[in-house]
Amino acid sequence: MTERLYLYDTTLRDGQQTQGVQFSVAEKIQIAQALDALGVDYIEGGWPGANPTDSDFFEARPQTRAVFTAFGMTKRAGRSAENDDVLAGVMNAGTPAVCLVGKTHDFHVTTALGVSLEENLSAIRDSLAHLVAKGREALFDAEHFFDGWKANPAYALDCLKAARDAGARWIVLCDTNGGTLPAEVFSIVQAVIAAGIPGDRLGIHCHDDTGNAVACSLAAVDAGVRQIQGTLNGLGERCGNASLTTLIPTLLLKEPYASRFVTNVAAETLPQMVRISRRLDDILNRVPLRSSPYVGASAFAHKAGLHASAILKDPSTYEHIPPEAVGNARVIPMSNQAGQSNLRARLAEAGIVVAPGDPRLARILEVVKEREDQGYAYDGAQASFELLARRELGLLPEFFEVKRYRVIVERRRNRYDEMVSVSEAVVVVKIGDRKVLSVSESFDGDAADRGPVNALARALGKDMGPYQASIDDMRLVDFKVRITQGGTDAITRVIIDSEDGHGNRWSTVGVSANLIDASFTALLDAITWKLIRDGVRVG
Repeated sequence: MTERLYLYDTTLRDGQQTQGVQFSVAEKIQIAQALDALGVDYIEGGWPGANPTDSDFFEARPQTRAVFTAFGMTKRAGRSAENDDVLAGVMNAGTPAVCLVGKTHDFHVTTALGVSLEENLSAIRDSLAHLVAKGREALFDAEHFFDGWKANPAYALDCLKAARDAGARWIVLCDTNGGTLPAEVFSIVQAVIAAGIPGDRLGIHCHDDTGNAVACSLAAVDAGVRQIQGTLNGLGERCGNASLTTLIPTLLLKEPYASRFVTNVAAETLPQMVRISRRLDDILNRVPLRSSPYVGASAFAHKAGLHASAILKDPSTYEHIPPEAVGNARVIPMSNQAGQSNLRARLAEAGIVVAPGDPRLARILEVVKEREDQGYAYDGAQASFELLARRELGLLPEFFEVKRYRVIVERRRNRYDEMVSVSEAVVVVKIGDRKVLSVSESFDGDAADRGPVNALARALGKDMGPYQASIDDMRLVDFKVRITQGGTDAITRVIIDSEDGHGNRWSTVGVSANLIDASFTALLDAITWKLIRDGVRVG
């Protein structure tokens, strides 16, 4: 018999507490729709009344299959639940479910709230009963529960029983400070269930301050809880929350969870995990974490020659799941540690078949090592490596030739007497028998200069004749600069991540003593690789 496990997402509330993250209403709507398509059971939209954005979002929230939930706090001391304006603001959002946070650690009750222990129990009981009387699904967020249990287990349990007796559907055990370890979570949850709070009414909410939020969540499930709370990509204040991007694949693909539990996430939806994870990073305008489990760009990267050799024989030798199960892909990076096994595997992924022992393989490896001595790094720039290999194999088309380029950066005062910088690039490209001169400045929608590299990219992609349709949906999503030598003879390495309209990403590298020149080399590789990948013929 399988058991139902419920997934509760708090990206839009707890995730928004991440330093540097502030969602707009439109962004919240996009994320909510993605979460609903994924199949989570609950979407916590925020705290209505706490800020204008959250209030506006609840008025504009999309229709979802997931249960939309508003977050708030239990009533304040000295007021009834019916006459607490803060609680009323949460109720007025009109969501089918409401989650109220309340103290369960006696120290926080007397010190932070400044009320008696009995007054706090009364606030929990009256607030949850008020929700139930109004026909709402009631959830109790037991703040600082695990620290409270360690300090005074009897009182922490009394808080849970107050919520239970008031009719709360879910009682969520929160490791608010993120300091509880998995074994502690397991034993405490078992004790709570033994004391009369059934597991099918318990949830778990973990923070990642010790790097154990996912492990603690799984330990709680093992002990009996049946709701898991978390966020996409592990967003959250301080070190973040338990990552649903990690938990969901684990629950669906790993034993004993895959056989024991059923979630609302369909198996056919799981390959969308990478796309959803990266969509959130796009909204946040931040670079995806390459080392993220399951969805990171390096999650299935095999750099060592020994590993790549085994992967060619059977991928399960070094992969715990097939990468395509979550929408990811295997990567065989090239570096000066590589052998012919890595090389042939990487070429095969690019659709290039080279027989074992072909002397050109040794030449490619030699060139890779020579260029890495010069400052190149191909383990993080797979597209540039592919172009290098194609060049040595005589398989690199010459789509265009850059005859010259020039970049000017000027610092001057604008009409408002503000000191601003202005970047302008000129690029001359030969395509077939035709020369094309393109000029571009680098201004964004607010008339702010985006820099010389952006000006170069815009000029280069302005008029590519027969290739324009293929590169129109290209955009730069990340730009990394590394100085590989110090002093006046410094060498600059630039790695550029590009993306197209289908969500495909690729990385290219350029090296030069000149930052602009290194960037331009990487830009040229990015465009050339895109044309090859799209099957464009030389015009």
